Amino acid sequence: MTRLGFVLDSGSCIGCHACTVACKSEHDVPLGVNRTWLKYVETGTHPDSERHFSVMRCNHCDDAPCMDICPTSALFRADNGVVDFDDDNCIGCKACMNACPYDAIYLNPQTGTAHKCNFCNHRIEDGLEPSCVVVCPTQAIRVGDLDDPGSEISLLLATDGAVRSPEQGTSPKVVYKDATASSLDPLAAYIAADGMIWAETRSDHPTPTPVALTAAPSRDDGEAMARTTYTTQHPPAWGSMVSGYLVTKAIAAGVMLVASMLVLLGHGGSRAAVGVVPPMLAGAFLALTGALLVADLKQPKRFVYLLTRGNRTSWLVKGAYVLGGFGAVVAAWWVAGLTGADGLLPVLVVPTVLLALATAGYTAFLFGQCEGRDLWQEPLLLPVLLAQAVVAGGASYSLLALFIDVPGAAAIQWAFLIGLAANGLLVGLEVRGDHSRHVTMALTEMTSGGQRRSFRQWRLNGLAIPLVLVAVSIALGADGLLLPAVAAPFVLHGLFAYEDAYVRAGQSVPLS
Repeated sequence: MTRLGFVLDSGSCIGCHACTVACKSEHDVPLGVNRTWLKYVETGTHPDSERHFSVMRCNHCDDAPCMDICPTSALFRADNGVVDFDDDNCIGCKACMNACPYDAIYLNPQTGTAHKCNFCNHRIEDGLEPSCVVVCPTQAIRVGDLDDPGSEISLLLATDGAVRSPEQGTSPKVVYKDATASSLDPLAAYIAADGMIWAETRSDHPTPTPVALTAAPSRDDGEAMARTTYTTQHPPAWGSMVSGYLVTKAIAAGVMLVASMLVLLGHGGSRAAVGVVPPMLAGAFLALTGALLVADLKQPKRFVYLLTRGNRTSWLVKGAYVLGGFGAVVAAWWVAGLTGADGLLPVLVVPTVLLALATAGYTAFLFGQCEGRDLWQEPLLLPVLLAQAVVAGGASYSLLALFIDVPGAAAIQWAFLIGLAANGLLVGLEVRGDHSRHVTMALTEMTSGGQRRSFRQWRLNGLAIPLVLVAVSIALGADGLLLPAVAAPFVLHGLFAYEDAYVRAGQSVPLS
């Protein structure tokens, strides 16, 4: 058996970019993106400064998170151990970009599909070396077989060779020789404020603000922090559509959770407020969730591949089945309410609650597969999402009370209040807990860095104001949901603000 890997000799690299050019030529890589690129890092201060070169690319990991999360198996393992890809299967979901801890995957602007280094596998199959190996003037790029214990790459791994982000546990098959720690560790160097060599620094490039940089461990050797003076662009993969879909599915799930609670409290006979309107509202927001998911794909016409070519290890695929199952039970609830079959509602409560919780919470497992984003690996994400669903359900029902007669106002108010308190407590625990430097930098970026405005909007609109209004309503013993209805728009706006800050902050920490 063969497991191919690269030896990248930083001590021999002269920074000529021959590998980058050869890669672009071999694979017709468009401008602005790269399968292979060169990173320049400067250390020290003038006149005692040095420049270090490191070649960056896919690490063809033995335990490749990009393969696990890819919903259509567009990324697959070749017989020689290379992680290759099938362009015809890719739906452009960009999940692999967040799963990769090495920034190795880019979205091809011409095809709308994900691409990366594939070891020039078409050349390997013909008995040729990768194009970057052929053109390197100093033989700084070499190929090795990790299944051969006597190969250079195996010996390097056993002695003084280094790999990027070993803490991720992906078993990368790119081994560096004579590379500096500041070159391999993206948090050991900041991107120079005056931009990059031969390129302008994009505003959406993952570059922590000075506030977030202070969350990184300071150097203890008395030297100035290293500076990345050239790297390729890596804009965030996910944005407001992902943030929006987190809120829309929380509303859909939350409405049905509250409706289920009302059935258990004996209000199942309230046809409009329990049997008909809630499933219609949940169905509408579930449809909006699906629309946002499809709209965020760069190959939306291939959405059906999730079902026809689905990789069942991917939580994108599992999530699609969860949403489909939830949609089916919501439709059954609506039919039961519409036909006056109130006796069916208690039967539907258990599957509805289970699928509503799954709809609200499966994203925690999806984000958990994004191993490049350590913030999203935190264990409190699941309970936060479930608490948000309860909050969204309480807010939605409070708004419904303005138009229809809603029973069980006191129970809804208490559920609303408990959801708000739980959400605030959980976020507080997450923000103030002990974390890795990656998570600490992302949280700092969220709370006091580039995303602080959105976070403060959640803290005020999504937590403080509704907590006061709902608590006052309960204290006054109000029979209706007027004050909670006033709180509801603040809550929903705050939920989106929080999710947007969370999604963007998670992608703010550079990986290369």
